[in-house]
Amino acid sequence: MTDSAPVHGTWEPLPAARWEDGFLSGNGHHGALVFGDPNDERVVVTHHTLVRPNGGDPRPPQLAADLPALQDRLLAGDTTAAESFTDGRPLQWVRPFHPAFQIRLRRPPGGCPGYRRDVDFTTGVVRAACTGWTSRLFVSRADDVIVQQVTGPGLTLDVDLDHRLPGAPAGLGVGHGAVLTPEGALLSLRARYPDSDLACTGVTLLAVTGGTTTLTPPGAHVEGARSVLLLTRVHRHTGELDVVAEGRALRDLLAGYDELLGRHAALHRTAYERVTLGLAADPADPAERAMPGSELLKRPRSAALLERLFAAGRYHLLSASGLFPPRLTGLWTGDWNTAWSGAFTNDANLNLQTASAAAAALPEVTEAHASLIQRQLPDWRDNARAVFGTRGAVAPGHTDGESGHSYHFSREYPLHLWTAGADWLLKPLVDHDETHGTRDPRTTAALAEVALFYEDFLTRTDDDGRLVVVPSYSPENRPANASWGTLNAAMDLSAARHALRTAAARHPGPDADRWRALADRLPPHRINEDGALAEWAWPGLEDSYDHRHLSHLYGVWPLDEITPCDTPELAAAAHRALELRGAENDSAHGHLHHALIAARLRDGDRVAHALGQVLDGDFFHASLMSAHYPNRNVYNADAAHTLPAVLIEMLVQSTPDRLVLLPALPTAYPSGALRGVRTRFGAEIDLTWSPDGAAAVIRPGRTHRVELRTSSGTESLHLVAGEDHALTLREW
Repeated sequence: MTDSAPVHGTWEPLPAARWEDGFLSGNGHHGALVFGDPNDERVVVTHHTLVRPNGGDPRPPQLAADLPALQDRLLAGDTTAAESFTDGRPLQWVRPFHPAFQIRLRRPPGGCPGYRRDVDFTTGVVRAACTGWTSRLFVSRADDVIVQQVTGPGLTLDVDLDHRLPGAPAGLGVGHGAVLTPEGALLSLRARYPDSDLACTGVTLLAVTGGTTTLTPPGAHVEGARSVLLLTRVHRHTGELDVVAEGRALRDLLAGYDELLGRHAALHRTAYERVTLGLAADPADPAERAMPGSELLKRPRSAALLERLFAAGRYHLLSASGLFPPRLTGLWTGDWNTAWSGAFTNDANLNLQTASAAAAALPEVTEAHASLIQRQLPDWRDNARAVFGTRGAVAPGHTDGESGHSYHFSREYPLHLWTAGADWLLKPLVDHDETHGTRDPRTTAALAEVALFYEDFLTRTDDDGRLVVVPSYSPENRPANASWGTLNAAMDLSAARHALRTAAARHPGPDADRWRALADRLPPHRINEDGALAEWAWPGLEDSYDHRHLSHLYGVWPLDEITPCDTPELAAAAHRALELRGAENDSAHGHLHHALIAARLRDGDRVAHALGQVLDGDFFHASLMSAHYPNRNVYNADAAHTLPAVLIEMLVQSTPDRLVLLPALPTAYPSGALRGVRTRFGAEIDLTWSPDGAAAVIRPGRTHRVELRTSSGTESLHLVAGEDHALTLREW
């Protein structure tokens, strides 16, 4: 790490005392959380599939027969009618995400001079070292295995798998296994959930070089070794896992550490290095970039900190995405009592965390997102039939990754009435297709299902003949003078219009004609008496401004429905709505959602303020993973994963036909370089800026004419595939 360029990693001079400060590695399936203690090394192992049965009923509520009566009551002015529109069950959380176990490596007590632990974002290697001892760990994208190597002269280690993590239920059925092998030893740990035939089993193969290995059940003792290589996998299963077969599979992978790392790094490094951000370091403190992360976090307005958080955010987002996109905790937790079940929270958090995927050149993240949707589409169809009596698909507000049924709801959170979710979740896939100039047939088919839902659902009209979304819900807010389930939430209107028109564009013919006609019959957004875009377009419904969610501004971000150049009156109303919005409980996702919308509205000062709320609020652990609330309260990936999207949006924005450069740059960052960012018209851009001007190099992947917008005006660019286009901006 040098002080002359952005740093692609972070480090600490002490082991992690809290699991929240442990450095992270992951491949989107397995995760590892590393403490880095040379005398008692702990590696918490996680896996995206590990969710604990909670005995709930995962079916969507069977309410379709009663829907017409509810619609009649709401249209007649009964503002609390939806409060009783449930099947009577209490609020039921989705199955909670949990850690598997920890790998423990104990050495005889002793000093360890020259200690340092670090994580290299370019390779995903977490390292801890001191005189006479080095531990290196990564989670392989190539082989789907956790690889850890410990080296040193005359190593003496006790190794075991330990399920005793905070919050582990007392009723776990725990079984250990330990056998000697020609390489060293094979350890296993099975934890069966209480009152269930489901279990998770971890298997670790020890390959010992030099010295001797003996069993010390439930673990193994290594004496006088030069190195110990550990390969670990975990599985969730019914019945019993064939540990012998899993041991053979791990043995088949055995190779030198460098060979295993090379296979992994070829995939990870390629993805990570596609996009980089550099901001001018403080000339008064040129060594700032070389500081430990915990020290840099004490300088919340430092450009070097923002650089490192951008790099860490991309690293953690990539590492958490594979089988699934990131959960509320990414791919990691050291505690069985994960807040909000460690779910995929669909009504805000998941899309915010993955917001940078297309522009930041992480198709791996989008593919993980797409895979989750595809696996759950059958359940989305069940939601549409059960709750609304329609064809098509309706997404749930929460999922554990197993079930896509809408069963997390209550009077205060009637998420089973949220109809915008499918469009909201499919929008990143549409952005990906635009960026790459393709149309994924899976996305095209899913959009048609959403359009079919709206075709069956949008049957009620107002006195002017406009369609009414009824019931309607704006996550997770309510009108000041009505209940949560109501009419014509702005997000629902925007989502319905976007879904119908996007589906029509991909399905030419009679279907497209019907869907466009349906979209045209939806009512416009309403501007309230405060001059703000109303959260509910239905006349008489009053706004509740102090709330963490900004669902009503969906038309600004991520949609292009409301923009300063195309719809200036609505953009001004949206800006007024943003001005009036409170922060409620200071959730990180609320502040950064605010920043994303402010960037689209070209308000750099407001972007800076929202960023400042997070940077000044002590939201980041020493691991550079984040918290949900200020003062590092509740481990949560929202801030860490969303921050790169905010920084890109303030520098480069695009649509299929437009490029906006430096739309909302805060004055605190007068110089910098963003390289490799992708646009929705299929080009790659390198952007540099300083007080003397700005320059961009556009590398188009397809021939296209786009509109360029900067602070100095508008011009048309004719881009030719394969021909670099250089721009110099005197004013920006």
